[in-house]
Amino acid sequence: MVYKLSYRRPSYNASNRNSLTGEEKERSINESIASMGSSMSNGIPEALSFDRVVAGGACPPCTLRDFMNYLKYIEHSAENLQFYLWFHDYSARFENLPASERALSPPWSKTQAEAEVSGMKASTRTPKIVDPHVDAVLQGTEFADTKPKSPDEQADPFGTPDAPSSPSGIQEDGTESASSAGDEKTLSSSTAVQSIAANAFEDSGFQWKPFTAQPYRDEINRIITIYLMRRSSRELNISDRERVAVLHALQNTTHPTAFRLLAANVEYALRRQSHPNFIRWTICNGNRPRVVFARGLGVFCIVGGLLADLLITLSRASRGWRALPFLLWFLGIATLIAAWKGMCVVLHGLHHRHLRPWELFADDEDDVPSEKRDSSDSLASSSRNSFEDEPWVASYRKRNLIRKIFDRELWIEEPALRQIQDTIFLQAIIGSFALSAIIVGIFCAVPKGNFY
Repeated sequence: MVYKLSYRRPSYNASNRNSLTGEEKERSINESIASMGSSMSNGIPEALSFDRVVAGGACPPCTLRDFMNYLKYIEHSAENLQFYLWFHDYSARFENLPASERALSPPWSKTQAEAEVSGMKASTRTPKIVDPHVDAVLQGTEFADTKPKSPDEQADPFGTPDAPSSPSGIQEDGTESASSAGDEKTLSSSTAVQSIAANAFEDSGFQWKPFTAQPYRDEINRIITIYLMRRSSRELNISDRERVAVLHALQNTTHPTAFRLLAANVEYALRRQSHPNFIRWTICNGNRPRVVFARGLGVFCIVGGLLADLLITLSRASRGWRALPFLLWFLGIATLIAAWKGMCVVLHGLHHRHLRPWELFADDEDDVPSEKRDSSDSLASSSRNSFEDEPWVASYRKRNLIRKIFDRELWIEEPALRQIQDTIFLQAIIGSFALSAIIVGIFCAVPKGNFY
């Protein structure tokens, strides 16, 4: 079964976050949610929609974990999905609080948020960031901080156990673990986190401290240190004015609406940029060396067909012989069209795909790819999203070109993805047949050369 022959895979979307207003982003998000019920939206079937992927309703290689890996290793924006998952879990937990606790944190209206962005000047003060190792060396000298730090305050709030052991506490179903926000280990370093969050408010020009009696204030402080502070471990890509506006809102309330600006920016980037690019990237069943190799084979077959037709045309052979190179033309053009869209026809014939570099060198006992493992930390990552020091990076670079071309393969489980690939393959076959017939017809119409 295939989709319509007019199907086009999702186009690549570059970031245009700064060119849209808040209302335009919200309108775009609502349109994306409304189109979820349609069978196809911008080249993405309903089975692979953003909400379906995030909810865990897609099969490998289109699962939430695969989406997170793409954002981390390819697009380098995993913090958007990590924040999105945490925010939705936080909103659900906040709504389940007793009314007496929710009353302590009033909602932050849309008018207040927009007024903050349009009217507040961004802080130009440089934040004070002190390396713990440098601070330890300077301790006791005239260059040390005037205020000595307690052992709790010296703890690194971004490392284990201060930061969640997974991307914002992401579980297998894509939700945020409540324990990641309020367990005893995390709260043991709440003094250090509170101190760093206070510095963030101070650097933004706010003198008075937030209300500590509000629900989830410790968790909000930790989120500030992870996502909002400059040079933090998972700093979100927001303007300084937006950062100050959100911090001002969080200074007054811990209600989820205080994150209105961040939530809109992050969700827009995920729905309108990252997710379509992820589906486009997933359609490619081969790695780059394999796709380049397939393109080379396609060009080789086309050149072979061209030479064969030229030699036959220039000879005394009858016109019927000129139709023999049709097979070379057909195979070459079909392979080239499929490779142009990132597909290898050989892998597609088996409905296989190459393993990703980070899957090839996964630490597993039975040599099973990562998407087959069923563990509680399937979406776990370090507190920072950098991966340059991960062992697979150096190992994959040392891998020779032949091994990369013929890397390990895995069957594609997601039916909707196989349908997309079937459609692209059929388009390549039809296009190749038509072009090959036209080219061979032209050669058959040319008079023979009678040179030999």
